[in-house]
Amino acid sequence: MMLAAFPTVKARLLALMIVIALPIAFLCAIAAVTNYHTVVASLQAAQLQTAENFAIRARVWYRGALRAMLATVVTIDATQGDRTACIAAGESVLRELDGYRAIRILRSGQPPCSATVMPALTTPVVDEVLEQQRGKPFVSLWTGTELARVRYDHVMLGATRHLVLYARSNRVGEGEWEALLLIDPMLLRQVFSLGGVDPDLEVGLVNRGGDIVIARDTETGEADWLPREEMIPTEPRRWGAPSRGGDDRSYAALLVAEPDIYLIASFGEQAETAARLQFYALLLTPLLTLALLTLAYTRALDTHCVRWLKSIEAAARARVQLSTARVAVSAEMPTDMRSVADAFNTMVDEQELRQRKLQAALDDNRYLVGELHHRVKNSLQVVQSYVGLSKRDYGGEARQALADAECRIHVLSAAYRFTLADGEMQPVRIDVFLEDVLAMVSSLIRARDQWIATRVETTASLPVDRVIPLGFLVVDVMSRALRPNPNLTVSITVIDLDEFTFTIALGADRAIAHQRQSKLFAGLIRQIEAEQIEPPAGASLGTWRVSHQV
Repeated sequence: MMLAAFPTVKARLLALMIVIALPIAFLCAIAAVTNYHTVVASLQAAQLQTAENFAIRARVWYRGALRAMLATVVTIDATQGDRTACIAAGESVLRELDGYRAIRILRSGQPPCSATVMPALTTPVVDEVLEQQRGKPFVSLWTGTELARVRYDHVMLGATRHLVLYARSNRVGEGEWEALLLIDPMLLRQVFSLGGVDPDLEVGLVNRGGDIVIARDTETGEADWLPREEMIPTEPRRWGAPSRGGDDRSYAALLVAEPDIYLIASFGEQAETAARLQFYALLLTPLLTLALLTLAYTRALDTHCVRWLKSIEAAARARVQLSTARVAVSAEMPTDMRSVADAFNTMVDEQELRQRKLQAALDDNRYLVGELHHRVKNSLQVVQSYVGLSKRDYGGEARQALADAECRIHVLSAAYRFTLADGEMQPVRIDVFLEDVLAMVSSLIRARDQWIATRVETTASLPVDRVIPLGFLVVDVMSRALRPNPNLTVSITVIDLDEFTFTIALGADRAIAHQRQSKLFAGLIRQIEAEQIEPPAGASLGTWRVSHQV
């Protein structure tokens, strides 16, 4: 898996945990499902086997009753048609076999023979039952060889239920016989009474139509445990369905005396519920364990890793505003995290040490630069004073040249004075600087019959390397305009065009002759980074646009 796709340490470790946990959870789910299906299949097989065991017991009982009937037929056949001896032999058999109620035997070539231990079971009643059974199909051969064709059934005579065994010999003609035996159903109930069997188990013989022939520990009329919809099993079958009583139960059934009598066993849902609960336990226990492990892993990750990483991050971000910020080192820190924190704090200490050294060097340099500029300013003032004193010894053009030089030196002096006004280099305000320069022009260059008009409406500032050539430009233009033109008024207008641009325009009160601009003047324009928008002509001495930053 590409863990690099996750941006944080926590996300990558959790992804790794999930990659490990998911296959385990999948295998646990497969094991739980497999176990559940195995248990349910075993339970269903056991239920079907239980029904088959009871069916075998019922068939064995029916087979024993058939053999008793056949023995009785042989015993009566030995009477050689003596009616009195036949009845006596039949009654003797019925008295010996408790629960056998009546028998009727018809033999070819001999008179019928009947015996009963119940007065209500008269010969016409028994003959009517025999006639009914004669028209019904015989049961299929179970195993081995049958000595007769047989049908197992039951009848209600009055309020009494009787089990019916009807048999007919396999021979036709001489020696042919048929017999009917009526038995008390309580004998068959003993087949289903096994003592310690599951108390929620109900087993019984049911005929087609849903009537109970005989049931285990249940009265035949109590049929709430039977399925709501009858299911005739053509082969051994197990299914689940709601009972007549309304609760869900499991059933297993198979034919005992086809086509009408089948055995059905009813089981409660406790076993399947227990298997389902076991499935949920086997499924949820490992999943919950993995979830708890993931939660504990996440908490441990937050406690022993992410928390310390965040403390290092917080200290690193806090250094933007608080230079003394450090990572808090704790004894609870893992050793590798503590090593990172110590390395961070050491790096911060070394950085602060370098910053202090750099700040000290910067302060020294700033002091030296300030001192240097202060010396330059003082030197310029000395030079300006020297030129001013020398000017007294000259007249004419020499005096004018010295005055122009003194004015330019003052531009340098004023620029350094304003840029170092607060002890360090800073931009020079144009309005203050030009006011000082124009005062010096008025003092050194302007004659008594000449005037200088000013309009400075700007908040712009320029660095010293641009403000000095600006002062030179103003002095140069005014000097060239005032020297040859007596009784002249010169105006200067400085106006802001926008927050990044201002214009400087110089003009006279009348048209004058203009000299050609020198290369030196063009160099001043480039140093100022100005753009000439109106050349000198007539009364205009020139207009320039200057860009600056606030």
